[in-house]
Amino acid sequence: MNEFLKIAAALADGTEQLRGVSDSPRLDAELLLAQALDVPRSYLFAHPEDALDRAAVERFCSSLERRSDDLPLAYISGEKEFWSMTLIVSPDTLVPRPETELLVDQALQHIPKNENFSILDLGTGCGAIALAIAKERPHCDITATDVSDAALAVARENANRLALANVEFLCGDWTAPVAGRTFDIIASNPPYVPEADPDLERLKHEPQMALLSGKDGLDAIRRISVEAKSVLRPGGTLLIEHGDNQAEEIARILSADGWGEISQVNDLAGKPRVTIATG
Repeated sequence: MNEFLKIAAALADGTEQLRGVSDSPRLDAELLLAQALDVPRSYLFAHPEDALDRAAVERFCSSLERRSDDLPLAYISGEKEFWSMTLIVSPDTLVPRPETELLVDQALQHIPKNENFSILDLGTGCGAIALAIAKERPHCDITATDVSDAALAVARENANRLALANVEFLCGDWTAPVAGRTFDIIASNPPYVPEADPDLERLKHEPQMALLSGKDGLDAIRRISVEAKSVLRPGGTLLIEHGDNQAEEIARILSADGWGEISQVNDLAGKPRVTIATG
């Protein structure tokens, strides 16, 4: 790109560079250019003939190169919108997906608005699930666990920025940090990607320990199925997000471990993405 390139031309060049890398190359280019200029995205539309100085061009080009290497846009900006919250994300955490909002929605349907439920989020990452529930159910006490100290540091910072004080974060492997306690609701978006999944190349910048879960992608869910029973109150609800082709096998796993009332919830594309069971 040339020095003093105009905004409209920079967006056209950036869009072309990201074509084939991103599902939304124009939007990505707009967001990256707005960040490089430190202006709202709307500014780009109002000032298409404004010229970029050398420093802005360099920032924009650097961001385009990183995005062209499949680095998620959220890692470049450092933020991701989820459940109408702006969350900090880093390469130590997965980027929250829209599918996970379905898990939050289903969890909220099992939590009466004015009840003081105890809720457990297993494998919280940046805290998306725990913080969304904390925001919608301020009378509830939410506990979020993760084996990664680095991920929990991000989650705690998100809680502080959002001023959500009804969440505690504990470091440890799945239910180990809450042994001896019980909860009304357990929700989890665990690793569920098979080791040989062809999409892993596209996900190479995200923490692999938060993605991979054995040959069939279900090792973490097998552990949760067993461990969650010891920390869920009788009649409590377990909700798990998973791949759209895993619902049938997950139902078998849960049934074999004694879970009841097993059901699946479809996403907007009609694919089963959340399994719900009763302890």
